[in-house]
Amino acid sequence: MYRAPNLNGKRYRRKRIGLLNIKTINKFKEKNPAYKNINPEKLKSIIKIFNGRIWNNIIENRNGVELPESLGFIFIGTCSPSKKNVNIKLSTQYDKPIINRNWETDGNIAKIFYTNFSAKYKFINRDLWGFTAVRNFKRTLAKYYPENWNKYVFVNPKQKVNKLISK
Repeated sequence: MYRAPNLNGKRYRRKRIGLLNIKTINKFKEKNPAYKNINPEKLKSIIKIFNGRIWNNIIENRNGVELPESLGFIFIGTCSPSKKNVNIKLSTQYDKPIINRNWETDGNIAKIFYTNFSAKYKFINRDLWGFTAVRNFKRTLAKYYPENWNKYVFVNPKQKVNKLISK
């Protein structure tokens, strides 16, 4: 028996503040007076185009990309799923849990890895840094991955990520 989720139930969404807000842009302009005459919308579009080029390179290159200013390293890894991925639509339709098997990729999934563990990336509060991919990056990877899943590095769940980067 499969219990379908309550689609009309109460929801809670945490309030989020993006980094590309006016306050951050004004601080950037104070630190870099050469850019003080650039329109904030133009500056946002420049940042988004640059980030788009970075994630396109991450998808295309097997070994990932080293971020500018030694902020870390991002790559895509192939790994086996850690938990069962239930297909909610089919499970609701047939009233029993139906699990996605990822037949196109032999049961493997893609994960985006970020690390700044290498000695090269030592900076203050580096353990507080994290990475969350934007929706366009994840969707593009989801389209590209089933065709080219053999291309990426296989990540063993018991191996540390910094060992993969040193290779």
